[in-house]
Amino acid sequence: MSTPLVALVGRPNVGKSTLFNRLVGGRKAIEGKIPGITRDRLYGRTSWLNRDFLVIDTGGLTFSGKEKMEIEVQRQAELAIEEAVVIVFLVDGRQGLNPLDEEIASLLRRQRKPVVLAVNKIESMGQNVAEFYRLGLSDPLPISAAHGLNTGDLLDKVISFFPSVTKETQQEDELIRIAIVGRPNVGKSSFINTLLGENRVIVTREPGTTRDAIDTLLEREGKKYILVDTAGIRRKSRVLENIEYYSVIRSLKAIDDTDIAVLLLEADTGATEQDQKIAGYILESGRALIVALNKWDLVKQQRREISEKIIDKTRNDLKFVSFAPLILTSIYEPRRLKNIFDLFQKVYKNYCTRVPTPLLNKLLSDAQGVNPLPTLRGRKGKIYYWTQTAAKPPTFVLFVNNTSLIHFSYLRYLENRLREAFSFEGTPVKLLVRSRRRKKG
Repeated sequence: MSTPLVALVGRPNVGKSTLFNRLVGGRKAIEGKIPGITRDRLYGRTSWLNRDFLVIDTGGLTFSGKEKMEIEVQRQAELAIEEAVVIVFLVDGRQGLNPLDEEIASLLRRQRKPVVLAVNKIESMGQNVAEFYRLGLSDPLPISAAHGLNTGDLLDKVISFFPSVTKETQQEDELIRIAIVGRPNVGKSSFINTLLGENRVIVTREPGTTRDAIDTLLEREGKKYILVDTAGIRRKSRVLENIEYYSVIRSLKAIDDTDIAVLLLEADTGATEQDQKIAGYILESGRALIVALNKWDLVKQQRREISEKIIDKTRNDLKFVSFAPLILTSIYEPRRLKNIFDLFQKVYKNYCTRVPTPLLNKLLSDAQGVNPLPTLRGRKGKIYYWTQTAAKPPTFVLFVNNTSLIHFSYLRYLENRLREAFSFEGTPVKLLVRSRRRKKG
């Protein structure tokens, strides 16, 4: 059974992002007093009364159409409405009924979908919301997103419109989260739109158009994915705008929440110092990684030795994540992206791999037979056994006589043997060392 989607819509600055953060249990959407901060759809997973669903935050609707960005925001909101099972229409109880509210209500009535009318910024139950009956929608429900007033009643109403769950539909298909990350203006949004086959993420020539980490659902050949478009990650010294600062934080959080990170590089520059830092953060977060040299169509026109030099330099600059496959991509050459979903599946499978303990210990015995543990300061280390304790990423614990006698270079040797024996392309591998005292007697 597909996960129900709930769209939060309304005019600017009525508290949609505050409500979104309240519902998903964290500050995932950027909040601020400046109308229009949220420009793209933003997804968050939550649950109520054992019903899991996705909440979509949207940019404020104005219908002015004066600027290209306003037109894009309206188009994104309309896409969210089309995707949603239930629509939560948020209005401002302090300001009262607004002509723009009536225009949005007219749009929602034409959708023929369940609409829950929430009157926000109601700090006491004595405030009158009767004027909102004029919108001709459901009974107005007074809430305060900031203080949590009546949000439980709101959720009760929302889930009452969900399709019923049967025994046959209780198993939810696994979703693979893929975050597209990189510096500003490397083509992340265009890359996602090419994968989707439609313009579902705002793309302009202005760097930094994407402020939030934007999630887009996609189903392909029976497999479900969430593609996450992230804001460009700049050096700290280049982050000047307060909103942009929070955008970078959201991008880093998107890496923490993803399964696979696709690090998009500009082909003509390769991996910069900032790209290396992003790759390092992905490694520290324990996420699977694919490196993509994007805009390759601009490079392949040059001499072959130049393009080979760029590839070699990129591999060398990112040698600390040598497990990551390097692919060449271009939105103008779709054939280069033809097999990327097969690569996603392969990397995700490796990311989830579990190796039985008997196979691990056979590998350990063979590895120590070829290359025994060296003596360190006149003392001999010993590895009794190892076992896998987790996946995503594959994590292995070695039980030893003394942790100080196990040098990091030997751990790197064992990791290489693991990678030779099992397919771990695209995923980091963690090796942890624990001391185990042998019993006397």
